Order: sequence, then C-alpha cells, then structure tokens
Amino acid sequence: MKLTKKQIKRYSRQLILKKIGPIGQQKLLNSKVLVIGAGGLGSPVLIYLAGLGIGNIGIIDHDKVDLSNLHRQILFETKDLKKSKSKTASIKIKKINPDIKVKFFQTKITRKNIKKIANSYDILVDGSDNFNTKFLVNDFCIKNKKILITGAISKFDGQVFTFNFKKKNSPCLRCFFQTIPSTNLLNCEFDGIIGSTAGIVGSIQVNEVIKEILNIDKSLCGNLLVINTLDLVFRKVKLNKRKECLCNKQ
Repeated sequence: MKLTKKQIKRYSRQLILKKIGPIGQQKLLNSKVLVIGAGGLGSPVLIYLAGLGIGNIGIIDHDKVDLSNLHRQILFETKDLKKSKSKTASIKIKKINPDIKVKFFQTKITRKNIKKIANSYDILVDGSDNFNTKFLVNDFCIKNKKILITGAISKFDGQVFTFNFKKKNSPCLRCFFQTIPSTNLLNCEFDGIIGSTAGIVGSIQVNEVIKEILNIDKSLCGNLLVINTLDLVFRKVKLNKRKECLCNKQ
C-alpha cells in the first residue's frame, strides 16, 4: 500500500533518512505497540510514537491526572486534572496524528487481563512505576515471544532494558533481578523525580521501538542502559542469561 500525499508530507523529514524511507514508514504504520502507563515515561513515549506514525497504539493506565503529575507528564494540562489518563492521552495523540488507531484501557494490568489486552500487540513499552507490574509484563512477553522495552526513572537517574523474546538468546528482567525488589524503589512520591529525566528515558525507549520494528543498527537487547542526567554519563551493562531463569524454560 502506497503512502498518501498527506502522509508523504507528514513524514517527509524521516522519509529522507536512508534507514527509514517509504518501506520503513510502511512498517511503522503497520506496527502495533502497547504502552503500559501514561505517566512520566508514557507521556513522551506516546507523543513520539504518534508522531512517528506507529499505526496501532494501545494505552493502559487506571489512574487519573493529579496536580503533582504535571511537571513531568507532558501530555496533560491543568484542565485535565481528575480525568482518566488513558482516555485523555488517547484523545491527545489522535490530535497529533489522525492517521493512527488508538485504543485505551482504563484499568490496571493483571494476570487475568494481560493476555486479552496485550496479545495483539507486537511490542510492549513498559513505563510502569512498580516492579510487580514490570515482572508481570516481563513474564507475559517471555511466554508469548513479544518484544519488551522497559524503562525506569528515579531522582536524576534512568534505566532502559530491551528484551526481544523472539530471539532464544535474549535475557529477561529476572536475569537481572532474581527477586522482586522493594515496591518503594521506583516510587517518585518518596524519592522524587526531575521531569527532564523522564523525557530522556522515554525518548530512548521510542528509539528502541524504531530499531526493533525496522531491524536497524544494534539493539540494546542483552544490555542495560544506565543513565545519570546530572553527570551526563551513559553506561551499558551486559546482561547474562541465567540458566535457571524463566526465560530459559520457554
């Protein structure tokens, strides 16, 4: 299917990139990405996915917009207070790009609903703020051979993991954390967070989505990217697949 004149104009600045071009743009338009959490990470992720032309975007978030969210959750405005994050986010990114299809799920992701919600998506982008959700999503992606891009932020620091479970050699979150860490580790209510860190980490997650869809350049898969935004230090840490891990049993 050829791009329309409007699409050629809309995506012109990325179409001229040799690693994207018309064929790559069609792949982006045909892709399906589920974003888990429409908060500090989910906001920049959703904005850039919509702008890129990711054809089918899912948003899952049970929460409502709070005043304390607005310094970092850039999809929302003061007039959005007390509104559903997932529904509001879906309306806003459709305004950015009417080409795309958006579905929102105003619920918590659980063991009971994850397959029904996530099964039709190729890539899951995790912007959740708790490890229970991160491990639930990790385990689902292992069992269903999905691509998972996980982000985490706290204070001035961030981390990004990419796991491609279509590949047999991909490690998983359980290879790094053998037990689920304390629920307070990612809680910005206690530790604080600067908004720009969320923007940087969310943008890197989107960059990983592009690379996985288009199969270009070197994936982060098999590594943890550690980011310190104060010192502007980016470190890659090699992840080894543990023999006794869940990802080795599928």
